[in-house]
Amino acid sequence: MTTPPKVRRDTDAKSGTVVLDEISKRIIEELQSDGRKPYAAIGKAVGLSEAAVRQRVQRLLDAGVMQIVAVTDPLTLGFSRQAMIGIKCEGDLEEVADELSAIAEIDYVVLTAGSLDIMVEVVCESDQHLLEILGKIRAIPTVRATETFVYLKLHKQTYSWGTR
Repeated sequence: MTTPPKVRRDTDAKSGTVVLDEISKRIIEELQSDGRKPYAAIGKAVGLSEAAVRQRVQRLLDAGVMQIVAVTDPLTLGFSRQAMIGIKCEGDLEEVADELSAIAEIDYVVLTAGSLDIMVEVVCESDQHLLEILGKIRAIPTVRATETFVYLKLHKQTYSWGTR
């Protein structure tokens, strides 16, 4: 019989950090290398049964530690324009971030320090589509300025930073 995964919230409520045992970390690393790897193969690599791996993965998913998703190539799906948009705004940044998050084409929203308050990433079908999204962003009353960084070439994209 195997022990349940050590997935718990750190005692520091401010950090919200999840503490993992070494086996759970190794399971995550196995899935980062191949998100479709069978649980039996992962079990063999980490020394657990297939059922134990399935249980741990479900707990990791339920705890919000990870997601298992298909990562697509936007260019092959007809989304020929990608951009990062920097936003300067006034007032409550969380409220602006909530409004930005409601725009379907925006897939990444982060509050930042520095000359820009918020950065968003968009995936668009065309330059005209990008212009329409910029119009939606600029229509938010507390947005003061935007700066658009159009992607010319994606040089590296990885999700394999591990669990440290």
